Amino acid sequence: MTNTSTMRALILDDYETAQFRSTRIDKPIAGPGEVLVRIQASGVNPIDYKIRTGQAPYAMPELPAVLGTDLAGVVEAMGEGVTDFAVGDEVYGLTGGVRGLQGSLAEFAAVDARLLAPKPKNLSMREAAALPLVALTAWEGLVDCAKVRAGQKVLVQGGAGGVGHLVVQLALVHGAEVYATVRGKGAETVRLLGATPIDITTTSVSDYVAEHTGGKGFDIIYDTIGGSALDSAFEAIAHYGHIASCAAFGEHSLATGSLRCSILSGIFVLLPMLTGERRAHHGEVLRKLTKLVEAGRVAAIVDARRFNLESAMAAHALVEQGGAQVKVVIDVEA
Repeated sequence: MTNTSTMRALILDDYETAQFRSTRIDKPIAGPGEVLVRIQASGVNPIDYKIRTGQAPYAMPELPAVLGTDLAGVVEAMGEGVTDFAVGDEVYGLTGGVRGLQGSLAEFAAVDARLLAPKPKNLSMREAAALPLVALTAWEGLVDCAKVRAGQKVLVQGGAGGVGHLVVQLALVHGAEVYATVRGKGAETVRLLGATPIDITTTSVSDYVAEHTGGKGFDIIYDTIGGSALDSAFEAIAHYGHIASCAAFGEHSLATGSLRCSILSGIFVLLPMLTGERRAHHGEVLRKLTKLVEAGRVAAIVDARRFNLESAMAAHALVEQGGAQVKVVIDVEA
């Protein structure tokens, strides 16, 4: 790629039409504590289309803006004070696309170095870009909050989804006995990951609690669905158990869970980007994830369909319509 002062980017101009516009804008410069990354792949998450369509007021940037939360790419330059990376390093991270931070649907981004980690050597850029948001969300709920440990029974609600398939893998890494609620073809994904699928279209909460826990309930439940699924978690949790949810945005009665002395943790993975708090923790978690991936203990599942900047809207539509095979990735640079 030629070295110019501008770069290609997709711009969102308004939340009403919610369409990307391809243009050239000024190439960013890495400031103090920042790394300039030449982006090769951008992961697509449900939060991305929600931001684009104006459904995420807690995270939406002022327009016009470049969206895209996850990235994988190569370090192009470093700002003052950055010592953990060198030009040419392959990196990945959850770095932007929210209020005040440029996203990854562009050829370059200047990002906070604390949000980055070395890309797993055994992953392609596409595979690496699929991991940051979902892995960090999974880790924060399962490891940071619930403090999963060997021998515990863990239920993942939505175990074949983006966050869910990472919760399943991380729970298994920590020695837990893992179950996951699924629908249809999701059962095969969960089974291949090493967990026991529970088809919620044919099994009631009381039935699977009785079958898999002897009626005692699960030690940890990670809810990735929200709504009635989170309500069912209050019924399925063990006494003094821990529920983590990245989808606790509705109105819920906490009575059932409270009577079991359960803990409920809400997981909002964008908070470090929005506030600046605990950004270094995200980089630290991704470094741990890199080691797990390189050891073959955690894997990325990427939808085989290919998208680039020209077809980014189609990628968003696929995720929004629920047709993705776990994670969709946009190739920024082929």
